Amino acid sequence: MGNVNIYLFGKKYSVPDNLTIMTAMEYAGYQLERGCGCRNGFCGACATVYRIEGQQELKMALACQTKVEDNMYIATLPFFPLVKKIYDIEKVSPEQSIMMQLYPEIYSCIGCNACTKACTQGLNVMQYIAYAQRGDFKKCAELSFDCVMCGVCSSRCPAGISHPQVAMLARRLNGKYLTPESEHLSKMVADIAAGVFETPIRELMDKSSEEIQNLYNTRDIEK
Repeated sequence: MGNVNIYLFGKKYSVPDNLTIMTAMEYAGYQLERGCGCRNGFCGACATVYRIEGQQELKMALACQTKVEDNMYIATLPFFPLVKKIYDIEKVSPEQSIMMQLYPEIYSCIGCNACTKACTQGLNVMQYIAYAQRGDFKKCAELSFDCVMCGVCSSRCPAGISHPQVAMLARRLNGKYLTPESEHLSKMVADIAAGVFETPIRELMDKSSEEIQNLYNTRDIEK
């Protein structure tokens, strides 16, 4: 293990080369109150923009998932001002007009593909926006399923599209209106409401961490 030089917000630091960007920031003395969350690549809170000295390409990543490199210039993007429209999912319908009404900017897409190139999850963002434009919410939902809503795609969009919010609407419409009802899920929700799991939950709460871990490791897994 050696050290590499990185630049955090313009200031140079020498850090171990086996650290992620996030742990390198903490090693350098930054106390992370924003721009960190699950630390496992799921929450999208640690969106990061970086460039390696001597390279022209601007790269996007999640700080908790990306290892530092020598001469890496780093700037985090813990928040990007996405446009979030308010709607009642019970009163909207899965028709193309809802996108035209709530997110008309998607029809200003110029097909530059900057959103796709920037996506920290490697999603085909421009394609799922195309599905949203056509009112194909099922395909939009499927293609955007792994979105962590970090906002990097929108930060690179010249049309000002809030891609994660468009995708979220598509997934909600798909789940509410287009996907067949899951009978076992409905039964589970009814059982929860009826208090069927109150006793098992209390029993779990009384167990030690080791007992819970053992139960998890030896659980029956559906093949």
